[in-house]
Amino acid sequence: MTIRTTQTVVCFSSPFRLPGFDMAQPAGEYRVDYDEELIDGISRLAWQRVGAFIHLPAIATQSSTQQMMPIHLSDLENALEKDQKQP
Repeated sequence: MTIRTTQTVVCFSSPFRLPGFDMAQPAGEYRVDYDEELIDGISRLAWQRVGAFIHLPAIATQSSTQQMMPIHLSDLENALEKDQKQP
């Protein structure tokens, strides 16, 4: 199975919390890596997301330490959707 990693930036306008995190993360832009598998058996190239990692802290935050935390795709999508609905 062929696997690739793509990177994107997500933006939270309010502090957010993801399952498995000890505390809420501040609003800001965060790098997210997506692991994707090539879907076999179709006539064109297609990729399916199978995992995600968020980079902490936020991009603009100055910190001497950085970490990459595994997250469930649905948890990230739910947190982003909730953030967009807040006034």
